[in-house]
Amino acid sequence: MTISVSGTVALVGAGEYLSTMLPVDKMLLERVNGTPRVVVLPTASAPDGAGVPERWARMGVEHFSQLGAAVEPVMLLNRADAGKDEVAAQLAAANFIYFSGGKPRYLLETLQGTASWQAILGVFAAGGIIAGCSAGAMVLGSELFDFPQVWRTLPALGLVPGIAVIPHFDELPAWLAGTVSRPMRKATVVGIDGATALVGSNGQWRVHGHGGVTVFTENGKKRYANGEAVPLAT
Repeated sequence: MTISVSGTVALVGAGEYLSTMLPVDKMLLERVNGTPRVVVLPTASAPDGAGVPERWARMGVEHFSQLGAAVEPVMLLNRADAGKDEVAAQLAAANFIYFSGGKPRYLLETLQGTASWQAILGVFAAGGIIAGCSAGAMVLGSELFDFPQVWRTLPALGLVPGIAVIPHFDELPAWLAGTVSRPMRKATVVGIDGATALVGSNGQWRVHGHGGVTVFTENGKKRYANGEAVPLAT
């Protein structure tokens, strides 16, 4: 599928559905063309056991309902679900899709090459918003750190080409941040703090939220704060 550049991507370091993220998500809702139709996807939390995805789904519904948006959970919990026509149709009918956190590799392997992922690409191509927090942010880049094997990366979904996302960046020990942020041949490493989103549209990226974004390139690292533009060659 050929993807236009009309959609918006929000990569969130941590804190989905918490009150600290209300201003960021309000801003994202204001970017929607027409009436927002939000879908929350708790897919990444499915390995954590029964009841956990349902809790994340409830939190997502409550959060976006506070902002006055129409929101529904889609309980896409495994690869079989991702291949169902009815699930793909639910996703295709949205214009704002939000992935909450959990296990990044599980989320990647559940979505890759499925009808549901094609539907999500269609939402983006039509100018919609795709947001992901923590694991949800990690899979949207081109490379995925295979934690805890921080020296290894896997090809990710590639909605945002050329980057590898490190969420919870402000929580990482300095030694671990240094390990995972070593220059990579294929991707620019982007560390995103909690309660912070890196938001991109039409090739323009900006920091929104309480923390910052740290970008590692061959020339070193640079940190960007709330409101600052981030030069990413995506």
